[in-house]
Amino acid sequence: MPTPPLVRAVVVTWNGAHLLPPCLRSLEEQAVDGGLEVVVVDNASVDGTAELVGRDFPGAVLVRSPENLGFAGGAALGIEGFAGEFVVLLNNDAVFAPGAVQALVDCARRAGNERVGAVTAKVLLVPDGDGPVLVNSTGSVVSRAGTGADRDWLVPDGEESSDPDVFGFCGAAALLRRAALDEVGSFDPGLFLYYEDTDLSWRLRAGGWAVRYEPTAVAHHRHAASSDTTSALFRYQNTRNSLIVFGRHAPLAVVVGSFARQTLGWLRSCVADGPTGALPRARGRALRDAVLRAPRTLRERRALWAGASTSRREVAAYLSSRAPLATRAGA
Repeated sequence: MPTPPLVRAVVVTWNGAHLLPPCLRSLEEQAVDGGLEVVVVDNASVDGTAELVGRDFPGAVLVRSPENLGFAGGAALGIEGFAGEFVVLLNNDAVFAPGAVQALVDCARRAGNERVGAVTAKVLLVPDGDGPVLVNSTGSVVSRAGTGADRDWLVPDGEESSDPDVFGFCGAAALLRRAALDEVGSFDPGLFLYYEDTDLSWRLRAGGWAVRYEPTAVAHHRHAASSDTTSALFRYQNTRNSLIVFGRHAPLAVVVGSFARQTLGWLRSCVADGPTGALPRARGRALRDAVLRAPRTLRERRALWAGASTSRREVAAYLSSRAPLATRAGA
């Protein structure tokens, strides 16, 4: 049996043919000791994505899903069956700078980092015109208010955090150690879109795996180019998934506070937009579905933490007392 490459890069896309070429070219240009294979997971696109990849990027492996699995399900599908050491994630609306993947690998292989389960890149926003370069993410953070967000969101480039220890990774550009995934599991396809990286980060922490930030691994991201953060879909998935993920992992006081905050947000949106508006209805459906799912979430909570090698209290020490700015990861 041939030796697998050291790294598999997974790009999940849905009707993103207009975004893919720069992303895939940036992966083609990465030089990685031990080899790099590129897997494109096409979530049932109807915009010619499959034809574009086959024609212009024949070196990439195309995995076609018969239905849209979202980012979570698509990433899990792309990771499935890989026998190499590392998986790298890159959003279809992002590009890696030269040497970024090798920098992620070097961080994971550095002496003392044997229990690092994920390495998160320095993700910069693509500037609008001649504007300043701002940070999208240096990893993900969670708060006791029941929110998740990108660390250093909108901080000017060069003024971001230098602490390599961060609660979680940003799924837009990160490396995952396959051995860690074998222990704690891959992405939860049921989360579909948003908070899937926060959930996996929490499971890594519970399993005794660390997450590190590597500033020399740089990616440039056209934030929300592949999804509309003002849409009802975003509001539904973001609200529902935040309640599920905090319900699975956070201290009970945080869980209660998170639900109260989301309920208040729904009431405010009903006042502002009317109860029949698209966004208030999306919030209301998300709250309803999270409540209906609560018995399952509680069972998952007990099962996940019963065998955890790190206590919930230890992981909860990463929760900030100050709610971070609302971004991709949570609102």
